[in-house]
Amino acid sequence: MGIQKILDGYDTGNLAITTVCSHSSLQIFDGARKQGFRSIGIAIGEPPRFYDAFPLGRPDEFFVVDNYRRMNDYAPRLRDKNAVVVPHGSFVEYMGADNFRHLELPIYGNRDVLEWESDRSKEREWLEGAGLKMPPIIDDPRDIAKPVIVKYYGAKGGKGFFIAKDYQDFKRKIEVNKPFVIQEFMVGTRYYIHYFYSPLQQDGYRVRDGCLQVLSVDRRDETNIDEAHRLGSISELESMGITPTFVVTGNIPIVMRESLLKKVFDMGERVVNKSYELFGGLIGPFCLETVVTEKLDFTVFEISARIVAGTNVFISGSPYADLIQPGLSTGQRIAQDIQMAAEQDRLDEVIT
Repeated sequence: MGIQKILDGYDTGNLAITTVCSHSSLQIFDGARKQGFRSIGIAIGEPPRFYDAFPLGRPDEFFVVDNYRRMNDYAPRLRDKNAVVVPHGSFVEYMGADNFRHLELPIYGNRDVLEWESDRSKEREWLEGAGLKMPPIIDDPRDIAKPVIVKYYGAKGGKGFFIAKDYQDFKRKIEVNKPFVIQEFMVGTRYYIHYFYSPLQQDGYRVRDGCLQVLSVDRRDETNIDEAHRLGSISELESMGITPTFVVTGNIPIVMRESLLKKVFDMGERVVNKSYELFGGLIGPFCLETVVTEKLDFTVFEISARIVAGTNVFISGSPYADLIQPGLSTGQRIAQDIQMAAEQDRLDEVIT
């Protein structure tokens, strides 16, 4: 069933912003409420009780399913509710990227971006094609001559990533049945920059026919690598039976020195322009995951082409978003874009 045909049958004055109850859903539901939308929270088995503790972040309605990978079985009932899906990392992970791309519901943003985001070789083609500097790739693990980080494909919050110092170290830690990439380990400050691109907005930092915004910046708190320095080097930790891991447990707000903002906007603009060349455009929130060196140069090691959990630090705004609109969150900015598209009869430009 075509998405445009589905939208043609919707009551666009009564849309329901819909997502899975996980990841960044509290701010997505809060943002929907602030813009006057109904909201639907998808959950497995039964509604999570902790949402009762946060009335402003609680969806107006829970929609209970028994298997996220069977979401298309539930799609007709959600279409009857005028559901517009807002993707986040957990939603895509639970469904599987290919299943999500074929979901028979209107999705905010360009679903084709998943093909480029979830495949690390295509992701590199995109980012390097945009002129961004990325960590060198080690094609043959036998060539490891300095510390590297090994990353498995997909959005798993850092789960399973590991550092290897040589080939023997790599062989001891790798799960050979999973696709992976080996990157040179970059030393510097990690900045996760939260952008928003709208093809609808006409004022601000113009890119193509729309506007590019920087809404916030965070860094991740990862266990147990962020506390490893308290006990010694990685080699010392491993000798004690402690394996450093990169599982994300939380996020920390960051304010960059202002002189970096020119480079930040230049990177975002390049990424957006290249996305239109490759797959028809990047719409809505995205995050460039970067390392900043002591020479104040950016290396980009990954892109997340949707709302990321680091934006949860800024549900009431950030030092950047507050200069656009006081108290603006990424969740509310998504709702604003959907609202603008509905009012201008341009939903097909931001929903696929």
